[in-house]
Amino acid sequence: MARNEVRGRKRRRQSGGNDEIITLNNVSKAYATGAPALNGVDLHIRKGEFVFIVGDSGSGKSTMIKLLLRELVPTSGNINVMGYDLVHIRHRKIPKFRRNLGIVFQDFRLLKDRNVYENVAFAQRIIQASNKEIKRNVPSILATVGLAGKYKAKPRQLSGGEQQRVAIARALVNRPSILLADEPTGNLDPKNSWEIMKLLEQINENGTTVLVVTHNREIVNAMQKRVVTMKKGVIVSDEEKGGYIDED
Repeated sequence: MARNEVRGRKRRRQSGGNDEIITLNNVSKAYATGAPALNGVDLHIRKGEFVFIVGDSGSGKSTMIKLLLRELVPTSGNINVMGYDLVHIRHRKIPKFRRNLGIVFQDFRLLKDRNVYENVAFAQRIIQASNKEIKRNVPSILATVGLAGKYKAKPRQLSGGEQQRVAIARALVNRPSILLADEPTGNLDPKNSWEIMKLLEQINENGTTVLVVTHNREIVNAMQKRVVTMKKGVIVSDEEKGGYIDED
């Protein structure tokens, strides 16, 4: 089976322990046309880990993220995230599930007609936080990401790195258990890319489980985190303190 192709002495054992926050067991996803996007994938991530997901375009990374967000349902296999069975979860429970996820995209996805404060407060209003909670939480998270003095600025007045910090603040303000970052440095220069990755590392050190999908070879090699490498819908390497590898 393709899912048994994972290599490397540092591969994680599939413990099935209670500390796992994300579990994929024999997960496949096939679309109407073409080869399966995922083919028998096993992945076990523990609470508090920092994990890079890497691989070429078409390797299955984006499909995996959509499955973890429950935007897609697998063709076969089981997915459990934070105790939620994402194959059998009821539709009415999906919004509650997603409240425990923070999501950061490459293109920031900020509300251009609202200032920094309102962009972050928007995530609080979705979960019906009180005005008192919003007034306490938004300034606090903006300080965490280094934007305490920019709360009145509109997105167009910010640099790319600052916009991504706003996006991270918005993703974190509801105190999610997991932060998913899909190519968070894709639109940034090297200096801002490193600043964003150091911020994600700090967030992880505070207890949040962090998954980063990236093509940034330099960052992956330098940070020496757990690296899961995908190719053609399967995981071909899963290593602690790994690097960005090329597959034949």
